[in-house]
Amino acid sequence: MARRPALSPSRASDFRQCPLMFRLRTIDRIPEPPSAAATLGTLVHSVLEDLFDLKAPERTEEAAVAAIAPGWERMLAKNPDLASLHEDDAALASWLEDARTRVRTYFTMENPTRLEPSGREEFVELQLPDGPLLRGIIDRVETAPDGSIRLSDYKTGKTPHARFGNKERFQMKFYALLVERLKGTRPTLLQLLFLKDGGTLMLRPTAEDIANVEAEIRDLWNEIAACARTAEFRATPSKLCDWCSFQSLCPQFGGTPPALAPDRAMEALGVS
Repeated sequence: MARRPALSPSRASDFRQCPLMFRLRTIDRIPEPPSAAATLGTLVHSVLEDLFDLKAPERTEEAAVAAIAPGWERMLAKNPDLASLHEDDAALASWLEDARTRVRTYFTMENPTRLEPSGREEFVELQLPDGPLLRGIIDRVETAPDGSIRLSDYKTGKTPHARFGNKERFQMKFYALLVERLKGTRPTLLQLLFLKDGGTLMLRPTAEDIANVEAEIRDLWNEIAACARTAEFRATPSKLCDWCSFQSLCPQFGGTPPALAPDRAMEALGVS
């Protein structure tokens, strides 16, 4: 059975970056070629998730690094198209070493032998009253004996400058909202682990943070719904256009997006 349309932090980020990109990805579901950076993130995430299947003394750096190559082989078996990401064996070897470096960096940040997650890749979903269905997947959840909750998220990129990082903060507060409403307990700590440079961003959400992120989500959803009702999702040019896979369909690059009727847009997004 197909899942109901929902808003996730990544889709919210897409709309903020470029409503047309959001539309092509979410409504039209235009296929996109695999990305080396995104695939690296998937591989590293899977290795760090599986690390906690091992008994605590076995959660070593050596074991995690050794899991990179088999993890890649499993991904390749599921999706042979990923082989096109690398020009030759040397490029693949460099990419795999990049993944190993991210995993080694993780071990400079935490000692996994001292952690016992209560959830990994935890699926969360919440219907916001008079608003959108919210959905997400939390990399790691830890629940202390006193009931306090910590949410952790792995980022394979570098730590954002203090003036930036709004997207990452929004994502974690989004998760905090869902967890508080679903479990009746506000997470005590939100942490983002940036595995490219070993930086950490920590947030201790307050009641005001939760109220603000809910208001932010509602405002964003109203914008999305307004676009759906007119079937008009504008292109928003930025430096990020260089990495967009939809340039051939974008008016900014001489392209034309597929025709879209408002009723189809509304149905695809669950807008009433």
